[in-house]
Amino acid sequence: MLLLNANLATLAGKGYGLTPDGAVAVETGRIVWAGPRDAMPADLRRGEEVDVGGRLVTPALIDCHTHLVHGGNRAREFELRLQGASYEEIARAGGGILSTVGDTRKAGEDGLLAAALPRVDALIREGVTTIEIKSGYGLDIETELAMLRAARRIAEVRPIRVKTSFLGAHAVPPEFKGRAGDYLSEVCLPALRAAAEEGLVDAVDGFCEGIAFSVAEMERVFDEARRLKLPIKLHAEQLSNLGGARMAAARGALSADHLEYADAADAAAMAAAGTVAVVLPGAFYTLRETQRPPIDAFRAAGVAMAVATDLNPGSSPMNSLLLAMNMACTLFRMTPEEALAGATRNAARALGLSDAGTIEAGKRADLAVWDAGHPAELSYRVGFNPLYRRYYQGVA
Repeated sequence: MLLLNANLATLAGKGYGLTPDGAVAVETGRIVWAGPRDAMPADLRRGEEVDVGGRLVTPALIDCHTHLVHGGNRAREFELRLQGASYEEIARAGGGILSTVGDTRKAGEDGLLAAALPRVDALIREGVTTIEIKSGYGLDIETELAMLRAARRIAEVRPIRVKTSFLGAHAVPPEFKGRAGDYLSEVCLPALRAAAEEGLVDAVDGFCEGIAFSVAEMERVFDEARRLKLPIKLHAEQLSNLGGARMAAARGALSADHLEYADAADAAAMAAAGTVAVVLPGAFYTLRETQRPPIDAFRAAGVAMAVATDLNPGSSPMNSLLLAMNMACTLFRMTPEEALAGATRNAARALGLSDAGTIEAGKRADLAVWDAGHPAELSYRVGFNPLYRRYYQGVA
């Protein structure tokens, strides 16, 4: 296939990588050439020609942090927060993550898949071709595995790539209240081993926070991840600064996520390790937080910043990556260029992917064609989807 008459934003290198009147040559699902149309080698001028009419073409979007496999919803908690209850107060009273645990345990693998597909379809309609999905709402061995199996099955029934993260260290279930160490020994670590043996895990995640797990407890989980040769990432510094981001960076984490309470020292450690900062404005918005992640510190240190939906039933029931990009700009003061890089090039880095996120030779032909004249439009509009066509490995 030849994609012609395209206003390319390759995201390769710095900036948007704008190439007016560009072309992309695709063979067997991969990009073999991209650049100005009049510079295309003659031997590539073959195959089906697709004129996109001067439309904007970007790498397809990547949602690098979601919890979209789960049971039930938490609309009632939404009401409680509006009446003044904090996220932490709700969690300590048995709501929050633990509320979703009960619904998820009841759903079963087939039920979890059925509930997840409409959420996946909504992301596909916005030009997303890769999603990360976490476990963490089972908190028992059987349900953690069911969540990961359901996530894997999504890629069998929809044209989308799924990367899974084991998040057994998400919360301490009621049956282990006050015994986080026992939960790790008896449930979390055995579940991780079983999931890895079954080939269900691409990375290991955790929630390092006062209402979840300490730095020392997360180090136990990451020690096991290292033994299993699995990369790590971490929910860190969302509600306080416990030093999770620095610990994760010291261990070479792919990403540290949320980061509202991170500081310049965290940014320096992440920059040195190449750990991506994944910002999640949906949770900031939903929880009505006031502490913003230190975007200026990340910029100054040279930390790559990714943007994701954090799609989950409690703190970020947001099913739009385009909206997340807008929020990253309006709430966190990221630029539209940073937001688009955050949902493409840097999102790929946060998942450890080297074959996606930019338009250049050798990458997957995962592309998005937009009814837009400039990339900034993707972050500018609210509640509007300008997607014209989505290509997944070269197939529309």
